[in-house]
Amino acid sequence: MPKVALYNVSGAQVGEIELADSVFGITPNNYVLHDAVVMQQASQRSGTSKVKGRSEVRGGGRKPWKQKGTGRARQGSIRSPQWRGGGIVFGPTPRSFAYKLPKKVRRLAIKSALSSKIIDNEIIVLDLLSINQPKTKVMLEVLKNLKIDRKALVVTAEYDDNIALSARNIPGVKLVVADGINVLDVIGYDKLIITKDAVEKIEEVLA
Repeated sequence: MPKVALYNVSGAQVGEIELADSVFGITPNNYVLHDAVVMQQASQRSGTSKVKGRSEVRGGGRKPWKQKGTGRARQGSIRSPQWRGGGIVFGPTPRSFAYKLPKKVRRLAIKSALSSKIIDNEIIVLDLLSINQPKTKVMLEVLKNLKIDRKALVVTAEYDDNIALSARNIPGVKLVVADGINVLDVIGYDKLIITKDAVEKIEEVLA
């Protein structure tokens, strides 16, 4: 089992914690990680691009000239795709780009992401993270004590308004609850700060 140091909010080591081998100690599967990241990025696409087809372009109700006798090619509408200002053929319309990977693949991806943080020594486990009132200054002090000077993902067992409000104005810091932890966030931030309770909750779900 991987064993990591356990810290308090003052940055002092207060012990060690053993992490589940089946969650934090596997060999990361880079192919599955890539698939999971692409899936999440696809789900975040807005899919709101839109152009007008020939039935939606204004005008063109009258035939521009008679069918025969002019020497020109026959035309039914000035809003046909070959005309300037006409409709677009097979253009983009609002759609969802979201798709899902199998549940086993998604679980393997998040395990791989967490295990890669252990391998790269980019995980910090806190015994407790509690803030009495929403103060950005307090959260900055915690990050300073933990020697965090890069992007950090903070994971707690439950949502806490005071922690969320204290962290939301700090550039490069994001708060998620254990239930909402995902591959894109874990590998997208340099450091993973996770509470002991959150570790237990993640292990309970993924182990």
